[in-house]
Amino acid sequence: MQELNNLSFDAKHIWHPYSSIAKPSPIHEVVSAKGVRLTLKDGREIIDGMSSWWSTIHGYNHPRLNEAAKLQIDQISHVMFGGLTHPPAVELARKLVNMTAEPLQKVFFSDSGSIAVEVAIKMAIQYWFAQGEPNKQRLLTVRNGYHGDTFGAMAVCDPENGMHSMFEHVLPKHLFAPAPTCQSDEDWQESDIAEFKQLISDHNDEIAAVILEPLVQGAGGMRFYCPEYLRQVRALCDQHNVLLILDEIATGFGRTGSLFAYEQADISPDVLCVGKALTGGYMTLAATLCNDKVVEGISADGSGVLMHGPTFMGNPLACRVACESLDILLESNWQQQVETIEKQLVNELMPYQSITLVKDVRVKGAIGVVELHHPVDEQMDWLPKFIVDQGVWIRPFRNLIYIMPPYIVNRDDLSVLTGAIGKIIERLAESS
Repeated sequence: MQELNNLSFDAKHIWHPYSSIAKPSPIHEVVSAKGVRLTLKDGREIIDGMSSWWSTIHGYNHPRLNEAAKLQIDQISHVMFGGLTHPPAVELARKLVNMTAEPLQKVFFSDSGSIAVEVAIKMAIQYWFAQGEPNKQRLLTVRNGYHGDTFGAMAVCDPENGMHSMFEHVLPKHLFAPAPTCQSDEDWQESDIAEFKQLISDHNDEIAAVILEPLVQGAGGMRFYCPEYLRQVRALCDQHNVLLILDEIATGFGRTGSLFAYEQADISPDVLCVGKALTGGYMTLAATLCNDKVVEGISADGSGVLMHGPTFMGNPLACRVACESLDILLESNWQQQVETIEKQLVNELMPYQSITLVKDVRVKGAIGVVELHHPVDEQMDWLPKFIVDQGVWIRPFRNLIYIMPPYIVNRDDLSVLTGAIGKIIERLAESS
């Protein structure tokens, strides 16, 4: 029997994220990557506007990250974290404690962003269980949010407009307030948080925690909102004795213009989830940080044992690469890089606002979003090929065309990305 080539075998046997294996979407085979470019098997190079789902902030094939991985693999690639520790995990925890808000002193490592959220939820529920209030098991969040694809994380994603509605009857029932609409603190109105305020007041005896993506709602709609909303939420959590979990898996490590998005509101969460860019896109790794209040609360029943323990928790190889990635970030002029990207995105994307198909254009930090009036899902039979033919990699979803490029992208390459968005809109207009 003739052996299938890679793409044919892939189409027949490999299930890709959010795709049908019965009717596979068109895909492209990547054979190498460097800087902001992916090289396809046919030799074409395309500029990556997605940072591999927002993780490769330093670009691909970075010599320092490569060297860190090579050095660590010769020492120890993995060892169980139960009863043992190792220098890369200790060093990474020290870096995370030093770069996050001062109250966040404890670090729990996990494998992915979704699991970091699961751990955060467990922390909140265990906190109240140990306090003798086991009825406080629900979470309060806002609509249009996305926190991951595992069951605990799915339960706090938008239950109607999200991607997990078919699981509605098996997920825990949490509380959802309207998504914030304030674009800036100057636009702030008390009405924006009125329903949230009512929910936390009416249900504080059963709410374990509030969970939010600070300032940027990612895969739930690429929506931005103002820092004042976060300040109000922090105050309400304090007033009603509810923990605050912030999910910075997408926004952490500089993407919004500050190292962490919560810094723009001058607040600190009780629990913080980070991932994605933590290793610069090299390895899968995430972390859940918490303050002493959470630790002491979980310990109130005399045990303090957090009931979670991933097999690959604190993987030495991933931790070593993460340490190097954070060093690269902090040693670079990342603030200026993100600010420069932001200005160029504003200049080159905002003109698309006048196109009939376009509902909104918005930019924050190194995130540029063009929202259309209608979804592009029905165009996915031809759209991926068209995008690659423009020399770029952009992955629209629902009615959104957005880019979150590596911080190292230069002006010319960013212009190719923004120009490609214009060509996508033009092509969509022709097919509508």
